[in-house]
Amino acid sequence: MADRPTARSHQLLFLFTPLRLRKIPLPEGSNQIPIPRSETPALAGWPSRDYRRPVSALDPYQIRSDFPILNQEINGKPLVYLDNAATSQTPLCVLDSSRNYYEKINSNIHRGVHRLSQAATAAHEAARETIAKHLNASRPEEIIFTSGTTDSVNLVASALGRSDLLKSRDEIIISGLEHHSNTVPWQMLCERLGITLKIIPVLDDGTLDLEAYDKLLSEKTKLVSVNHVSNAFGTVNNVVHICSQAKKFGALTFIDGAQSIPHFSIDLQSFGCDFYAFSGHKVYGPTGIGILFGKHDLLCELPPSRGGGEMIKEVTFEKTTYNDPPFKFEAGTPNIDGGIALAAAFDYVNNLGITNIADHETLLIRRAAKILEDLDGITLYGPDDRAGALSFNFEGIHHYDLGTLLDQMGFALRTGHHCCQPLMARFGMTGTLRASFAAYNTLEEVESLGKSLEKALMMLR
Repeated sequence: MADRPTARSHQLLFLFTPLRLRKIPLPEGSNQIPIPRSETPALAGWPSRDYRRPVSALDPYQIRSDFPILNQEINGKPLVYLDNAATSQTPLCVLDSSRNYYEKINSNIHRGVHRLSQAATAAHEAARETIAKHLNASRPEEIIFTSGTTDSVNLVASALGRSDLLKSRDEIIISGLEHHSNTVPWQMLCERLGITLKIIPVLDDGTLDLEAYDKLLSEKTKLVSVNHVSNAFGTVNNVVHICSQAKKFGALTFIDGAQSIPHFSIDLQSFGCDFYAFSGHKVYGPTGIGILFGKHDLLCELPPSRGGGEMIKEVTFEKTTYNDPPFKFEAGTPNIDGGIALAAAFDYVNNLGITNIADHETLLIRRAAKILEDLDGITLYGPDDRAGALSFNFEGIHHYDLGTLLDQMGFALRTGHHCCQPLMARFGMTGTLRASFAAYNTLEEVESLGKSLEKALMMLR
């Protein structure tokens, strides 16, 4: 991977050509253009708060001031935000990144020769490098900016549907734990091409039946698409095993990383997957931005899923030739500020330390499970080693009623089927109440949740 640009006099500009990004050194003594340092959350040379304080072990009270939204009351009670699996909150450094972009270099990227366009292009491509490094991708060209996980799944489904890699009577495998966004696009593709969709069963403890998975695989299997972590139950799937088994039959693999990206260190080269996707708003970034990773050779082989500006090399009325990855899959003006802000979010996560975050969240979710399991009539869903999310129900009480009462007490939890209706049907229910955790949550909030649940249950029984 190329060295990151710096803000010194030898810094580089990235200019777009129809074929590639090329690096052009600025002359000595030239006026400096602000170029982001990927190891800092703000753009170099711009006013910003200091977020680079050392953090040896995560102290949620130390970082809560970075999230001003948490400092408010709901119905006269302090906000306890436990809906992080749906959307995490955004730290000030990410908000600063977006504001700095619009105040300093807002411009359309690539092709422009003026300084604002060059600076915006440099910032956007530096963000791509930051994200590639965080995921341990082989090269930045494997990182495609999308609007989120759902967009990423649909992009791959559309591209595969237009390729020669799938045909009638082939098979696609997904699991019974999947979010609708990792179910419906594959159903649509199967219906269009005459492909069979097969499902990995879910065991009673909320884990996948990997023995059944191994038996589902065959020469007809062309794609396996599963989540890394279940958004409903917090089940952590063995994606290394899933991918390695699929490869024995030459099948492609897609990992939905929406729920793993905020909790774990992600090493895509060790996973061995062909595609990996996530949404920025799950990992302290803005909404409307996401990432699709794809192996470079595969991205070169696949046709684009959408046409327009940016994704072309040359257009004539007789024929259009397509650009190289990643631009082949980024038609139109991208969410420029979103990509830059997402890189700032990863800088924030890396400053805290993803291991520190994971250890802290494990402490929270295990303590929450311990407190809740002692409440009368409760059912906890998912295995004991769940990550991120804790789903539960109480006998004779609707999850919506309980969630409404908790909201009156200042708690933000998610109720419903969590976009996993087949999983809910598997366990004979319409939905659950789900508490999900992030770096800024505290043990005090967990203890308060237990006491508030006791109070709410007394009101409903």
